[in-house]
Amino acid sequence: MTNASGSSASGGSSIRVLIADDQEMVRTGFRLILQTQPGVEVVGEAADGAECVELARRLRPDVCLVDIRMPKLDGLEVTRLLAGPKAVDPLRVVVVTTFDQDDYVYGALSNGACGFLLKDAGPGLLVEAVRSAARGDALISPSVTVRLLKRIGEQRTASTGEASSGPLTERELDVVRLVAEGRTNQELCDELCVSLSTVKSHLTNIQVKLELRNRVEIAAWAWRCGVVGDR
Repeated sequence: MTNASGSSASGGSSIRVLIADDQEMVRTGFRLILQTQPGVEVVGEAADGAECVELARRLRPDVCLVDIRMPKLDGLEVTRLLAGPKAVDPLRVVVVTTFDQDDYVYGALSNGACGFLLKDAGPGLLVEAVRSAARGDALISPSVTVRLLKRIGEQRTASTGEASSGPLTERELDVVRLVAEGRTNQELCDELCVSLSTVKSHLTNIQVKLELRNRVEIAAWAWRCGVVGDR
């Protein structure tokens, strides 16, 4: 069901959000939270996964908030279709769920999600997840971040090709380690004594060299390849 109540974007500057959840109360709550934020517009709502995919492809929102357990298509499949490696012109998907399960987190991120948020994380984190996704960053609920990344590290393969730092410079490896530890861009600036533009440049170079899409994938690569804490 598309949402007709949201105001139109002013000059195309608003972050356009699609909300997909099979519970109407959840959709309403998210919409009320987001609509109070400057520069955020809810452009549609979907009550099941199939409707979410159809609306997302038609409306082309900047960010899709997607529940895990939905009728017709679950959130992991929706994420794969909209943001996965084979998606044409992929969208930015943030998975929002009640279920704090590692397989859901890993499945969502593997399928292309740029964020994973628990529904009890609070309004502030919901808004930050939307803004992070819109600017190309990623956000995972703090309660699952370190546990997830450590589990990825425990499951690392013995592949010497993937475990190699390859083309990364020492400074880029420093950036990778800090990202894997959950540091923000500003914290990277402070710890490395460099400017914000330099940090962003390093992150871009790392993504290009390792063929990764966002900082979540950078962090996962770091834990999987065993470079965290290796100085």
